[in-house]
Amino acid sequence: MPSLKDLRVRIGSVRSTQKITKAMQMVAAAKLRRAQEAAESARPYSQRMERLIGSVAGNLPSLEGVPPLIVGNGRQDVHLILVVTAERGLCGSFNSAIVRRARQTIEALRREGRQVKLLCVGRKGYEALRRDRADLIVEYITLREYRNIDFSAAQRVADKVMELFAAGAFDVCHLLYSAFKSVIAQAVTLQQLVPVKLPEGTEQPDLKGAIYEYEPDEAELLATLAPRNIAVQVFKALLEGAAAEQAARMTAMDSATRNAGEMIGKLTLRYNRTRQAMITKELIEIVSGAEAL
Repeated sequence: MPSLKDLRVRIGSVRSTQKITKAMQMVAAAKLRRAQEAAESARPYSQRMERLIGSVAGNLPSLEGVPPLIVGNGRQDVHLILVVTAERGLCGSFNSAIVRRARQTIEALRREGRQVKLLCVGRKGYEALRRDRADLIVEYITLREYRNIDFSAAQRVADKVMELFAAGAFDVCHLLYSAFKSVIAQAVTLQQLVPVKLPEGTEQPDLKGAIYEYEPDEAELLATLAPRNIAVQVFKALLEGAAAEQAARMTAMDSATRNAGEMIGKLTLRYNRTRQAMITKELIEIVSGAEAL
């Protein structure tokens, strides 16, 4: 049975932890607003980029001259999964959900006879996957030096993807990240990055009443748009992940703060009962001693 001093120390320790989790919750809430605005602002641009590529590609009579980043290299043997996670923990199941989906995707591709490679962006995903999938990791990119995610961070990741594709390291690339839905909901998303998976209805655009002429021609325009699209989609994933991370951290710290409050209440009750029992015991001893005299 713990002594009164042990209980006081435990209560003080839990109360200190509660202050930390409360502070982390407030910081995450402050960061979430900016991160959410950035993520929501990036969505229309990334969606329009895919639609534009689909529209331009749909105007071509054939796919000759279209960059392989858009139409692929004709093979689907080697798949690269770009896993985007957080650099830090204490955000609930945010990182573990992405890692779990990555493992499921790896197993599904292997059952189809595909070879799988991993490109990890974020320390937490890398540390989790290297325990049992270290042989599949071809590159690890950390973004800890970026206080706020900007386009240069996405360009750095996109350059590595294009470098690997140019070297023939993979045939198909998937982007795996957590998309921000709301403060209490994040959706793990798997998006095909290379070749571009054209949105529904853009392969054969409706040209009735409007015929577009492009300058430069479509093939040259797609050659410029292809690498730009990869950077834009990665940038969107990084912003979505940053917003989802802060939302998950705020929810996790709020839950931890409430749990700490409940534990303090239980420990305080136990402390009071123990103290009352000790007082009662001392009174009994005093009364027994007086009666013995």
